Amino acid sequence: MSVAKIVSALQFCPGGRVLDAPPPRDPAPSLQSHCFNALLSLLPFKQQLASAEAVQAHVRKLALRPASHEPTGLGRGVEVTLTKMGGWPVYYTAPSSGHEGRNYVMFLHGGGFINEIVPAHWRLVGRMTREARVVCVVPIYPLAPAATAKDVVPATAELLRMLLEDAGSAQVTVVGNSAGAGLALAACQWLRDRGHRQPGRLVLISPAADASISHPEQVAIAARDPIQDIPGIIEAGRLYAGELDVGHPFVSPLNGAFRSLPPMLIFAGTRDLLYPDSVDLAARARGAGVPVELHLLRDQPHNYALMPTPEGRQARAIILRAVA
Repeated sequence: MSVAKIVSALQFCPGGRVLDAPPPRDPAPSLQSHCFNALLSLLPFKQQLASAEAVQAHVRKLALRPASHEPTGLGRGVEVTLTKMGGWPVYYTAPSSGHEGRNYVMFLHGGGFINEIVPAHWRLVGRMTREARVVCVVPIYPLAPAATAKDVVPATAELLRMLLEDAGSAQVTVVGNSAGAGLALAACQWLRDRGHRQPGRLVLISPAADASISHPEQVAIAARDPIQDIPGIIEAGRLYAGELDVGHPFVSPLNGAFRSLPPMLIFAGTRDLLYPDSVDLAARARGAGVPVELHLLRDQPHNYALMPTPEGRQARAIILRAVA
């Protein structure tokens, strides 16, 4: 089913730091942010990434009881259609008040390629749909180790190619967070290498761009990261790589070419052990002539742009303006 037909069907459904312009000062994190970091450190996220064994146990548990991908937390004023493309569930959301002339967002969720989409992702999709008044396309890509980068990246790129073809003159933005941001970048590299059209912009939230975790300073950053740990991220990357090397651009798009990619808007925080890769990503893209805006905030954790803090709200306001 084409994007145009799916969007038509919606009407029948029931209801920092900017790299190019550094700020005059580096603002201290808010009190709410300090409190939220403390709360995150008490939750079991980091334990699930403390070792390869912990990741393997988590994956086995999810295989026995897969998590739901149904939309939760979209809020009012959003209509949803579910279809299948290439065997994947794909959700389309649109403003209840109408969809004519809307721009599009493809949203690719995070979760280390082993976790399903969660309510925090759907809340962002709901806000983009309702407040930026865009149609969001949300592929539910299969997870590792059952699915690996060799198949997931080309299939995601093909869905994006079809969206770009159907969108016509409408703006298409790809928004990805964490693993989804890495997948977004790899998909655009795949499209570029095959001579296909690019989206208008990439919005990358705490991108997972290098599965090797090879920066020496990441060991010290990991000790302060309240959510992630190095052994688990490496193991998740290994599972997603499958038969590919973890350095392959499908798995680690930081190693791919950056020429002729769309403008990038990147969000990262210095309590995120992945943030050095965001700095490298911005530098390599700029070196290839790609416009980049990097918002790097002091003491902000992984995915801070999705969190209920002043810094998160500011980031989401920037994202909403970018995709509208």
